[in-house]
Amino acid sequence: MASVAWAVLKVLLLLPTQTWSPVGAGNPPDCDAPLASALPRSSFSSSSELSSSHGPGFSRLNRRDGAGGWTPLVSNKYQWLQIDLGERMEVTAVATQGGYGSSDWVTSYLLMFSDGGRNWKQYRREESIWGFPGNTNADSVVHYRLQPPFEARFLRFLPLAWNPRGRIGMRIEVYGCAYKSEVVYFDGQSALLYRLDKKPLKPIRDVISLKFKAMQSNGILLHREGQHGNHITLELIKGKLVFFLNSGNAKLPSTIAPVTLTLGSLLDDQHWHSVLIELLDTQVNFTVDKHTHHFQAKGDSSYLDLNFEISFGGIPTPGRSRAFRRKSFHGCLENLYYNGVDVTELAKKHKPQILMMGNVSFSCPQPQTVPVTFLSSRSYLALPGNSGEDKVSVTFQFRTWNRAGHLLFGELRRGSGSFVLFLKDGKLKLSLFQPGQSPRNVTAGAGLNDGQWHSVSFSAKWSHMNVVVDDDTAVQPLVAVLIDSGDTYYFGGCLDNSSGSGCKSPLGGFQGCLRLITIGDKAVDPILVQQGALGSFRDLQIDSCGITDRCLPSYCEHGGECSQSWDTFSCDCLGTGYTGETCHSSLYEQSCEAHKHRGNPSGLYYIDADGSGPLGPFLVYCNMTDAAWTVVQHGGPDAVTLRGAPSGHPRSAVSFAYAAGAGQLRSAVNLAERCEQRLALRCGTARRPDSRDGTPLSWTSDTIVLSQKEHLPVTQIVMTDAGRPHSEAAYTLGPLLCRGDQSFWNSASFNTETSYLHFPAFHGELTADVCFFFKTTVSSGVFMENLGITDFIRIELRAPTEVTFSFDVGNGPCEVTVQSPTPFNDNQWHHVRAERNVKGASLQVDQLPQKMQPAPADGHVRLQLNSQLFIGGTATRQRGFLGCIRSLQLNGVALDLEERATVTPGVEPGCAGHCSTYGHLCRNGGRCREKRRGVTCDCAFSAYDGPFCSNEISAYFATGSSMTYHFQEHYTLSENSSSLVSSLHRDVTLTREMITLSFRTTRTPSLLLYVSSFYEEYLSVILANNGSLQIRYKLDRHQNPDAFTFDFKNMADGQLHQVKINREEAVVMVEVNQSTKKQVILSSGTEFNAVKSLILGKVLEAAGADPDTRRAATSGFTGCLSAVRFGRAAPLKAALRPSGPSRVTVRGHVAPMARCAAGAASGSPARELAPRLAGGAGRSGPADEGEPLVNADRRDSAVIGGVIAVVIFILLCITAIAIRIYQQRKLRKENESKVSKKEEC
Repeated sequence: MASVAWAVLKVLLLLPTQTWSPVGAGNPPDCDAPLASALPRSSFSSSSELSSSHGPGFSRLNRRDGAGGWTPLVSNKYQWLQIDLGERMEVTAVATQGGYGSSDWVTSYLLMFSDGGRNWKQYRREESIWGFPGNTNADSVVHYRLQPPFEARFLRFLPLAWNPRGRIGMRIEVYGCAYKSEVVYFDGQSALLYRLDKKPLKPIRDVISLKFKAMQSNGILLHREGQHGNHITLELIKGKLVFFLNSGNAKLPSTIAPVTLTLGSLLDDQHWHSVLIELLDTQVNFTVDKHTHHFQAKGDSSYLDLNFEISFGGIPTPGRSRAFRRKSFHGCLENLYYNGVDVTELAKKHKPQILMMGNVSFSCPQPQTVPVTFLSSRSYLALPGNSGEDKVSVTFQFRTWNRAGHLLFGELRRGSGSFVLFLKDGKLKLSLFQPGQSPRNVTAGAGLNDGQWHSVSFSAKWSHMNVVVDDDTAVQPLVAVLIDSGDTYYFGGCLDNSSGSGCKSPLGGFQGCLRLITIGDKAVDPILVQQGALGSFRDLQIDSCGITDRCLPSYCEHGGECSQSWDTFSCDCLGTGYTGETCHSSLYEQSCEAHKHRGNPSGLYYIDADGSGPLGPFLVYCNMTDAAWTVVQHGGPDAVTLRGAPSGHPRSAVSFAYAAGAGQLRSAVNLAERCEQRLALRCGTARRPDSRDGTPLSWTSDTIVLSQKEHLPVTQIVMTDAGRPHSEAAYTLGPLLCRGDQSFWNSASFNTETSYLHFPAFHGELTADVCFFFKTTVSSGVFMENLGITDFIRIELRAPTEVTFSFDVGNGPCEVTVQSPTPFNDNQWHHVRAERNVKGASLQVDQLPQKMQPAPADGHVRLQLNSQLFIGGTATRQRGFLGCIRSLQLNGVALDLEERATVTPGVEPGCAGHCSTYGHLCRNGGRCREKRRGVTCDCAFSAYDGPFCSNEISAYFATGSSMTYHFQEHYTLSENSSSLVSSLHRDVTLTREMITLSFRTTRTPSLLLYVSSFYEEYLSVILANNGSLQIRYKLDRHQNPDAFTFDFKNMADGQLHQVKINREEAVVMVEVNQSTKKQVILSSGTEFNAVKSLILGKVLEAAGADPDTRRAATSGFTGCLSAVRFGRAAPLKAALRPSGPSRVTVRGHVAPMARCAAGAASGSPARELAPRLAGGAGRSGPADEGEPLVNADRRDSAVIGGVIAVVIFILLCITAIAIRIYQQRKLRKENESKVSKKEEC
């Protein structure tokens, strides 16, 4: 604290004792005095007046003289009331009133301001709001405080709407105070050089504040440099303000400087803009108007080691008094302060610290150009042409954001044709239409919709026409004809009844600004147009350029690219990982847990741990076991080996980097239920202290499991040698492993309509997204509600088939509703995602089509909430929700419903009944089982395994091999069941069974499956010599078997085939490859008695079998079998994934395979299943000696739940090697120990 206080004290000592402000020095703290009431009548003017007693001089607030207020001659949107304050004042508030005792009042209006009564600027209340609310009667006063205030001499009130049963009527007042202004003017060839006091103590903070008004779009505002090329420069480039900071790597500023900060747009509008630059050590704060950019410079603060002089307006060339190295600034600077010193005041007093170069003056000239704004595509400006001349000649300047639109249209006299000048794809095109000839076209310029001013010159005469856009000239030769200029030229759109060729185009009229219009050799004065003395117009704003940059600030999030037109903006989200109108919503799930419950298998996935938050998505491996594990690999070495050295050897530090950033990893760790990272250690020491090199080392090993979240992930490991030369150590750091997702199953049950959970107010001013799951049996209820003074946001189940998202940000209530063809109150989980942003609102429920509602143009955009957030109810405790809400997130931040529910009456933490929604994920006969947080799939009676019972269990059968499954337990049939419920015994009769298997082979004949009975009954599934599928049922030993051939195709073609057999008494349905089906009827019987065993592969004894079955049984099966199931018996699973007493006997070579579809049927298996002797001694028997297979797969598991190391942190290798693990937030000072358990897979 002492050092901080000293630093602050040093700053205070360096600043002068006077109080100063970035925008205006010396302004009094109370700035709300009435400014208009004391002005003479001559200070008020207007567009027109109804009578002399309705003139603008009677428009003072609360005055009753005259007719009691100002009323124009005609009530339309082109009227205005103007005040001249006499000098520039700071304006902080305005007030309005209707005409006294009348029905005349204004309900909404625009406010504009100007320094010199020309080039007006609209005041913007919010990012997109220009209109002010007016009055509802004639006498009440409506005040509006301006945030922020502005400085101006002239103000204009422009009525937008008024009492429909009356006229426009206004009385007004303006509040504020005097404004101190010190101004210096630069003509583009001048500069000020300020020499600082060469004190030994340099400031630790530099603060520069100023306001500027630019006459041109480019120029240097300030520059300061040092001895070694280091410098700071503030430059206006194409109407944007760029701050260059170079620490010495380059001698002159450029757009590729080491530090370049850009703020602002359209700053060449000849209006005042404020700038504040703060340099504090390596921290840079750069503010233009209301927008601030904070930047942390790399390295030390050497850029502050600058010369003791700073130039304003340009960069002088040393030794040449009027030469400048870069384009100088043309415009005015106001209230220029450097560390609290008024630089302009020093210049006016000709202080020796100031050197003036060129023509520097201390008054700011007012702009003389009069811009015109074309507000809509129907706007037009009709001006008289140079009629009677033999040429067409027009020049003007324009600026716009639109890629297309009509700029100019005119008809030639005597029916000799017409011409149209228009924008298309950002290029300027000219088309000349003449009778009997094809249109002549000329194109010039490109990218003209960039918001910058562009100069256009168009002429057509006799034998040619040409267009010049900025420096680009295009010429088109013409047939020598007389060009007779017409009477009227239309800028922008055309008249509604115009029939010219150019007016039939679908491009629409120009939207943007025009200025400096000349027709022939005559300049056009738009003020005469405004006064009705010249031409005509529609929907124009004269003496103002109303262009705004809708991409500043950019509402496009997560790196989305903003583009705009005159009316709106759009965001390009390509490559960002996000979607939506403002690139707010993530394309990816938040965790592997969420991926798992979409039914996704193990693999590489992108996750976005903070959802729509600022952190981006990153790639992880999701290991889908009973739990979902997130695996994040590091980029460090796989193993690190260190050899002992004499005492005092430097320590060894190894860093471990990850593909994801620190914030992304921290968010993923915090989201998980549990995380861990393993450090495997090996240490070798010589058996005798005096051992020489080459003596074998004695090795010990250990494993540390790091599981405290605040210490993960590991980013650095440091080892210090204890000074024993004949020793060696090695360690391996495993990946970061995180299990589950704490928020995904976080839920609460709402048991009464008056119960709710409350949280702090939701702050989603510009963008608010809400997503959650719900399930219920009731027909309606409010999921969430948050209120402000007038704003609100609410999501509710309005009807059994309707979910509604409603809100108000000041534009009136807005609703978005999703309707479903099926009820939502079905007691299953439904997912809701609602989003509101400056572009509009959207709502999606489950996979139903998303509903959207656009925001009104130039409406309020900020959602302002100040009360508590209610979940499951409302502030009035009415229309509460009954049911469950789960995984609630607001702007990517999860709310802990369970924690709040534990202390809230009527609400319980958790919610049961997940299988009704997620049970479909359990496939192939797997059963969904409820857990406290989620579900699991029970694959006990499935031929598959894995988290969803979808992992194929396959085995390769070599020639002559076989696998026999012995049925030992009773099968019993429930009274109304059509499925088997246990195993078989010889006195149990079966009337139905379901058989499935998949196979791949090229051998014929082949026995796919053989089921025997104690009563010489059997079932065989074989491939005949021609590869056709044959099924034989013998259900009565006294009769011949039923034999059926399914000659679909040659199924011994090396491809994978699936077979499904379903018998119901005498009816057998066979399905092949999930497409071809065939039904047959048995004649040998309907009951399968006393099933004995199921054999895959070669059958040694097939007593009583038919010749074809015996021939196939002798040949056996060579190839791959998978997903074999008979009722609930799964022989391959029993052999390869034993979970109890073995009922399987293997003969020959049978080996597991990953999938039958993965390799050739006759390919070599990856690992062979070796038969084991009964008793489990592990001794292999002969290949033809059949024994039960016990624990066929004895591997030590390398995955989670396998090996958990038994460790106590020991002094490694007697060398006392200390292991310290550096991590992101703190040094690890305690070693964790875990108890190791070995478990067979």
